Amino acid sequence: MVQAPARPVHLWPRLDLGVNDGTTTARTGRVSVLVVDDCDEARAALSAAVAHTAGFELAGAVSSGREALALLPRLDPELVLLDVRMSGMDGLETCRRIVDTNAQAVVVLVSAHCTWELPDRAASVGAAAVLEKHEVSPRRLSALWEARGGPAATEVPAP
Repeated sequence: MVQAPARPVHLWPRLDLGVNDGTTTARTGRVSVLVVDDCDEARAALSAAVAHTAGFELAGAVSSGREALALLPRLDPELVLLDVRMSGMDGLETCRRIVDTNAQAVVVLVSAHCTWELPDRAASVGAAAVLEKHEVSPRRLSALWEARGGPAATEVPAP
């Protein structure tokens, strides 16, 4: 298996196609994010990156694709950070199902082991981008969201 370069591979074109119309962001001023990863430590790290990103809020964090699909209608996240390699339903199949059932959600696949073929496979299931897990940060999340072409997330003052 050939390993991808150290830099993450971005598939920005899907973000520019109006996949997310920004209605939830416009309503709340915050980008709602669902984190899906079967590794407790990785899920916690991704959730922390979301929590520390200005204008973002963690809608939920689950350990499987099945859990994510079950919660999707209730949480209605704008952004899904989804691990590629998970036991049970993997991230590629979960992504395909999310895109099929909720075209408004922007799905970003995250992986500790990006391979050369992953971007093509991710694009084929409707993922907006592929990022290496160690590169997910508040700065990267903000840049990703702004690149999608919708309204920018804003800080909502506490009541």
